Amino acid sequence: MKIFLFTAIVLSFLFICFQIYVNMATSNTEEQKYTTIKTFDEFEIRFYPEVVMASVTMESKTYKEVSGSGFRKLAGYIFGGNQASKQISMTSPVHMDISQNKSTMSFVMPSQYDKSTLPLPNDSNIIIHKSAPEVVAAIRFGGFASDEDISFHTEKLKKLLFDNKIKAIGKYKYLGYNPPYQVTNRRNEIIVEIEWEKV
Repeated sequence: MKIFLFTAIVLSFLFICFQIYVNMATSNTEEQKYTTIKTFDEFEIRFYPEVVMASVTMESKTYKEVSGSGFRKLAGYIFGGNQASKQISMTSPVHMDISQNKSTMSFVMPSQYDKSTLPLPNDSNIIIHKSAPEVVAAIRFGGFASDEDISFHTEKLKKLLFDNKIKAIGKYKYLGYNPPYQVTNRRNEIIVEIEWEKV
């Protein structure tokens, strides 16, 4: 019994230390820049300037499918699966456009790169492109995301925009900020492009 208790305490201590390390590492990850235009009680309006992204489109229709196959392909690209065999730093968030037709996952490329300085992917399914500047509405939630969470918060954001007479003009997308092995301080968001004054 004493050995079991001691082992449990040691494992708990190691787990806590690992989570502290993961949280510190995540806080040092480059995050996509945006400007907060207006804050409401449950959502906010942001301006995102253009960025360079690496994207892959797939037949997957659920969060689990997209986050699995899409992540493996894009991670392969930044971890050396490119024509320069170059390591490219991970950033956050990961963008997902999940639909019943075709879904897309995108990694934001580090700000030190532009399209001309990024190595070409070995996988021809990965597209390097610039995103368009956009004004979006964003709602945040915690925990481990699921299709149910994404659907719930998408509908919640739709209602909030309707109640505030704000018109959505783009697709609702999911943003994930944390690696799967991070348990605490998880951040998820739903965003959608909206009609707003030019900034």
